[in-house]
Amino acid sequence: MANVLAVAGPNSKYQVPGSGPAGFWAGFWHGLICPITFLVSLFLDGVRIYEINNKGRLYEFGFVLGASAAFGGSGSQTHVVNVSRAY
Repeated sequence: MANVLAVAGPNSKYQVPGSGPAGFWAGFWHGLICPITFLVSLFLDGVRIYEINNKGRLYEFGFVLGASAAFGGSGSQTHVVNVSRAY
């Protein structure tokens, strides 16, 4: 039976015989949910954060984009420092 939450691992829909490998959008989804999936994977053996049956670089690119979105984006936000001080 395919995984209801569409997470990676031995019970995922990409491990079913006859199914194709995970592509960009699956990688993006797995990257987005990786913080939660990591916590779940600590307690359940059938859940992983990364799909082994994937299309290679296309899946990995999606995973990295999704993970960067999940962990706060590109980090381009800067901190503004007020340099005008009253002495």
